[in-house]
Amino acid sequence: MPKPSSGLTAGKLKEFARKGAEHALQELRAEITAIERAFPELGRGGQAVRQSVAKATKRARTMSAAARKAVSQRMKKYWAERRKAKAKMKR
Repeated sequence: MPKPSSGLTAGKLKEFARKGAEHALQELRAEITAIERAFPELGRGGQAVRQSVAKATKRARTMSAAARKAVSQRMKKYWAERRKAKAKMKR
C-alpha cells in the first residue's frame, strides 16, 4: 500500500526545524535575560558560575583502597547471609 503524501519535502521540513530552533533560541535568550535581572551577581560569564561549574566537574572519588576493601567485605558478608536465608526458605 503506498504511503499517503503529506506534501512536505525534505527542504520544507528542514526550514520548519530551523524556524522552530530559532524560536526556541529566542525564548531561551529571553529567559537568560530575566534570570540575569533577577540575579545580577550571576551576569553573563560570571566568575561565580564558572567556579561552581569547574568545582562540580572536578569532583573525584575520595574513597581509599582500604575503604573500598572494607565495603567489599561487608557486601560479601551481606550477600552470603541473603543467600543462606533464601536457601533456608526453600527447604
